[in-house]
Amino acid sequence: MSVVETLKPAPDGRFSGLYAQLPDWAALDAVLSANLQAHGDNPVWQAAVDRLPMCGGVRLTADDLVSLDGPMAANGRAQLQTALQALHPWRKGPFSLFGIEVDAEWRSDLKWRRVAPAVHLAGCRVLDVGCGNGYFGWRMLAAGADLVVGLDASVLFHMQHQAINRYAQSRRNWVLPLRFEQLPLHLSEARFDVVFSLGVIYHQREPRQHLARLRRCLKAGGQAVVESLVVNGPKPLHPVGRYARMRNVWTVPTPTCLIAWLAEAGFQDIHIIDISATIPDEQRSTPWMRFQSLAEALDPTDSSRTLEGHPAPKRCVVAARNPA
Repeated sequence: MSVVETLKPAPDGRFSGLYAQLPDWAALDAVLSANLQAHGDNPVWQAAVDRLPMCGGVRLTADDLVSLDGPMAANGRAQLQTALQALHPWRKGPFSLFGIEVDAEWRSDLKWRRVAPAVHLAGCRVLDVGCGNGYFGWRMLAAGADLVVGLDASVLFHMQHQAINRYAQSRRNWVLPLRFEQLPLHLSEARFDVVFSLGVIYHQREPRQHLARLRRCLKAGGQAVVESLVVNGPKPLHPVGRYARMRNVWTVPTPTCLIAWLAEAGFQDIHIIDISATIPDEQRSTPWMRFQSLAEALDPTDSSRTLEGHPAPKRCVVAARNPA
């Protein structure tokens, strides 16, 4: 299924279209602006977005490939490619922007194929915690979501989304430069039909608190979708130092442990959607993400282990319900 976004008048302020739908969220404006200005590279990224060539008659489709199409001159595409490369690295994708293939580090379409069959988004308001650059938000709209509010601390991901939305002009897919912990509970409590937390929980010092906070954002009967790195065995892994070259990996649970955490947080109807090993075909270096990736994080003599000697990355996706 695909979603088509047509051009609309640009909002007066960066987030005013969101505030029109969630009026009390206007209280976040100062925090969002401060988060943007706090990153030293923000002026460089904003300049790249400002250099994007204009194009009318834009059509956005979101299948495995999120695509923007419309009449753009060859010199405009060259200008577009330069501006998009200035927003390197692209972690989530793939995108096709006026014939320019943005092959991101993660083949996020593969993850969405595993998740989508278990989630019903028609008419839903969605909160996506750790949303990245908004790729999944476009897929959620294509699946029928009414509104997707994404939160991510990365200002770069926000700017990548701004680049795409410069053409799509959607007021239904948002990427806010905001940590989940910065979102006041009185603005989020019982506001959403579905919440996503994909690849976030193992970066939390207190994973149970993260899950409890997710549940408080849900309406009664709402659904949570949580993805985590997992390990086999009787107990979770607590890496000392890095895990697969990643910093701030505090706890890698077992699947059983992850289900227990969700139950402790008050969720019901907890079930595993998918468990899959992460492979280099899904996460890899590309011309749009030129740093080292999964292949360089694995033991060169034993791909079943990380460089640090831990089990290689395996991810578990679990769905659960907030009690009605």
